[in-house]
Amino acid sequence: MTAVEAPFVDDPFGDLPELLGTGEIGGKARGLQRLSAFVKDQQAASPSDELHLFVPPYRVITTSHYLTFLEDNSLTLEQFKDDDDLDIARRFLEADLPASLVGPLWTLVTLVRVPIAVRSSSRLEDALGEPFAGIYETKMLPNHHNSPEKRFEQIAQAIKLVYASTWFARAREYRDATGHPHHEEAMAVILQTIVGERHDDRFYPHLSGVARSFNYYPFGNASPEDGVVTLALGLGRIIVDEGVGWSYCPSMPRTPPPFGSVSDLLKQTQTRFWAVDLSFTRPQDPLTATEYMSRFDLADAEWDETLQHLVSTYDPQRDRLWTGCAGKGARVLDFSPLLKASVYPVNDVIKNLLETIRERLGTPVEVEFAAILPEEPGTPAKLALVQVRPMVVNNEIVRLKEEDLTGDTVLVSSPKALGNGRRDDLNIVTYVKTDTFDAAKTRAIGDEIRTHNLRLRESGQFCVLIGFGRWGSSDPWLGIPVTWGEISQARVLVECALEELNVELSQGSHFFHNICSFRVSYFSVKKGLENVRFDLLAAGSVLHESPHVVTVALDKPLHVSVDGTTGRGVITV
Repeated sequence: MTAVEAPFVDDPFGDLPELLGTGEIGGKARGLQRLSAFVKDQQAASPSDELHLFVPPYRVITTSHYLTFLEDNSLTLEQFKDDDDLDIARRFLEADLPASLVGPLWTLVTLVRVPIAVRSSSRLEDALGEPFAGIYETKMLPNHHNSPEKRFEQIAQAIKLVYASTWFARAREYRDATGHPHHEEAMAVILQTIVGERHDDRFYPHLSGVARSFNYYPFGNASPEDGVVTLALGLGRIIVDEGVGWSYCPSMPRTPPPFGSVSDLLKQTQTRFWAVDLSFTRPQDPLTATEYMSRFDLADAEWDETLQHLVSTYDPQRDRLWTGCAGKGARVLDFSPLLKASVYPVNDVIKNLLETIRERLGTPVEVEFAAILPEEPGTPAKLALVQVRPMVVNNEIVRLKEEDLTGDTVLVSSPKALGNGRRDDLNIVTYVKTDTFDAAKTRAIGDEIRTHNLRLRESGQFCVLIGFGRWGSSDPWLGIPVTWGEISQARVLVECALEELNVELSQGSHFFHNICSFRVSYFSVKKGLENVRFDLLAAGSVLHESPHVVTVALDKPLHVSVDGTTGRGVITV
């Protein structure tokens, strides 16, 4: 079975040129061009009646307009390098777009009345080796106001916000961490139709997903080369930014993730979803990327009748799950109708895509996609490819046995570590104190870690970073809410579980991608207070200490080893 481009996907942009401007198109736009060419090549003599593959229509505002915008409004880094993100965003929103862009945007708002994503596509973004995943903003617009003037205002504000994000703190910190001078960066913008359907005042796809051809978290009998797919209901923000979704191996789609029990599964699977909010009651907030987005509950999706191909139902009397929506039990987003009953060949197509695109690009890849699943049997599903980017994989051969994870010299060990390789160049450890840790204070802890990180960056030093709960969690009750730029000096991350913070590994696509790009080793320790030898760190010299965090220098470098084939990892003194 071969999926082909859907002939019925109309291009609402009409005759508007694909490129608006004369400059560069940026990394994401180049990825879309690759995907478009790939889809066309997939057209075959025997098209599928079950699933149509396509790339959502888009147009690109090139970097020439961004550079003109900065010049016309006399905006330079020196003016706002010490400002916070909100102040920078305000200054950009107060500035005027180039006159050369106003005409094409007016044409666009008169042509297009469907929801649009305004996405970053910077010069450095998604580059091979150092992809800037999740560093810049994307804003989704309903684009349904009756007034073209209002639609123009909204899209202009969104473009300016993407421009402003080029200079937000996390972007500056990321460029500093990767050694890229700020003047090397320039921003293009993608205007792309959002995949989805309208349900009352909600617009969203049945599912979004991220597929990777190489998996640092293999489970069951899977190997890293088998890859991994993460699925979620609604817009993909919940996967790439929040790390929530159902992960499985595309070669073994019936094998569930390693939850300890049905009870754990009920607690840790997706319970809310993101959608474009089409109501006119939301307060306006042009300074935020989620101005026109809202979270909704699974009950809302059930009302919309979008769960039937995505869930199982929990039977409390038998303590088991039944595929589908039958009965009145709790709905569990395990995508069983797709992965076990194969009501649509979504997984088969994704598996083939990963293999083919990886071969074409000559490197492991990550693909973002979304799908619309019809209610009527016999009607084809629609699978949209939204983005492709290269992954960075370390192929060094490391072999660790179970007995290597114990001993008097072991500082940290884990049977579930991310990455692959060895390093012996780290003698600095930043860690969250065990005696003052409080899950209610993780935001304050995150602020302290940023200060420690800045001091290390100023001195050009790197560290092992040890904390509790998820690193980069969007929910402060599940871990420490830091961005990648705020922990950029970490070359080994240790994520310790406590009784009150016993969550699955961080799975956010952007966070994951940055870990891969910097070849950071990532340890998940289920019993943090038992399997991390905090007493060995007490011998170090204190470089910096704050109420909840301390940075120490050890006399000798640590030895870090991660076996990417088994997931075992160990740090020894």
